[in-house]
Formats: sequence, structure tokens, C-alpha cells
Amino acid sequence: MSVLVILLGISLCVGLGFLAAFIWSVKSGQFEDDYSPAHKLFFEEETPTDTHKQ
Repeated sequence: MSVLVILLGISLCVGLGFLAAFIWSVKSGQFEDDYSPAHKLFFEEETPTDTHKQ
């Protein structure tokens, strides 16, 4: 029974840690740019294919 209490406490600490990390990332602006990642495929930069100059 004591193992169950220990595991419950550890799981609550881990869950609260993930919640704190999520709240911190939202407040620091990690999720503000939700438009450009989906459209980066359409605006790829052209790279030269032949790098050897004669």
C-alpha cells in the first residue's frame, strides 16, 4: 500500500511539472505563430543545383 502512495505522489509531481512547462511555454510565446508552419512548404527557397563553376 505504501508503494501505491509513493507512485501516486511521483505521478502527481510529474503531471504538475508538465503542466508548469506548458503554462510557461504559452506565456513565453511559443505558440503565437500558428499560421506560417503550415505554409512553409509553399514558400521554399530556391537553391542552386550546380555549384561547380567553370
